[in-house]
Amino acid sequence: MTSTNVDFVRSIFAAWEHGDYGSADWASPEIEYVHADGPDPGSWTGLAEMASAFGDWMSAWQDYRADADRYLELDDERVIVFYRRSGRGKASGVELGQVQAKGAILFDVRDGRVRRLVHYLDRDRAIADLGLSPEDS
Repeated sequence: MTSTNVDFVRSIFAAWEHGDYGSADWASPEIEYVHADGPDPGSWTGLAEMASAFGDWMSAWQDYRADADRYLELDDERVIVFYRRSGRGKASGVELGQVQAKGAILFDVRDGRVRRLVHYLDRDRAIADLGLSPEDS
């Protein structure tokens, strides 16, 4: 296996760690964006739908931040990022650290673009869905 996809995903996540969510140059125009769990599970197709769904998510948070814990290449096309998030609910004032703050994002990379992005708010759910062991995270 090559680490090219890991490096590619690492570059995307590095921007996110700095609060830069403005670019989608890394995404296929036909990307499938999935919320696997959480308060708004669903699937959206294309850049505009992904931007809208992600914008809806971000609009609920103040000082939202995501920090990668680990990058794991699952095969030639899939990389999972285990991460921690922080922030405060705009309406509730709840700190993300007080609730489930460890998540995972699965990147399906083909031909130098992310074709599918699956966001798991619950890291354990990602581990179970992908048949991984807790030690992998």
